Formats: sequence, structure tokens, C-alpha cells
Amino acid sequence: MALTNLVVLADIPSWVPPVMNIVLILSSLFLILLVLIQRGKGGGLSGAFGGAGGSSAFGSRAGDTFTRITIYAAAFWVLFIMITIRMTQPQAPDKTTPIPPPSNSTPQDSDQ
Repeated sequence: MALTNLVVLADIPSWVPPVMNIVLILSSLFLILLVLIQRGKGGGLSGAFGGAGGSSAFGSRAGDTFTRITIYAAAFWVLFIMITIRMTQPQAPDKTTPIPPPSNSTPQDSDQ
């Protein structure tokens, strides 16, 4: 059985894509805020507003934790985007009907 014949995500209820869009927007906002609270070379968001860039508001080991959370949140976001696109894009036409080969006949000149 060929994988092209499988219909993985068929008969999706009409309420699923809007809910997925809301989850996608919320996860996007979470990812943006998570990146902004991290302290990088420039001091993070606290350095942008004149705060102390050398100290972390969440402790000294918070950098490693935030990095892991960011990686997991970004992986979830990318996977969720792919699932959302797969669920909402229209189905491709069925390619099981063969296309007839072009005829080898040459056009006849009617002037001769």
C-alpha cells in the first residue's frame, strides 16, 4: 500500500482550524516573550529599559532553563505550524487517472 494513497487528516471538524489558530497565536506570543526575557550579550529586555544587564531576575541558573524552554517552545511552534498547514490546505487532485501520451502525428499543411 503506497503512502500517497493514505488520507491522514480527513474529515476535520470545522471548529478545529480556528482553535488551532488561537493556540498558534498564543504559542507565538509566549515564544516572543520568552526570548525577550532572556539575558543575552546585550542584557535582554531589562537592559533595553536601563536595568542592570549583569544580574538575572530569575537567578543565576535561569539562563540554562530559559534556553531549554525556548528550544522546546520553538520546536512545538514549528511542529504546530506544519500540522496547521497540513490540516487547512486544500486536498490535491487525484493523480490516479493516467494522462494520455501526446500523439506523434505531425500537422498536415493544407497549402500543398
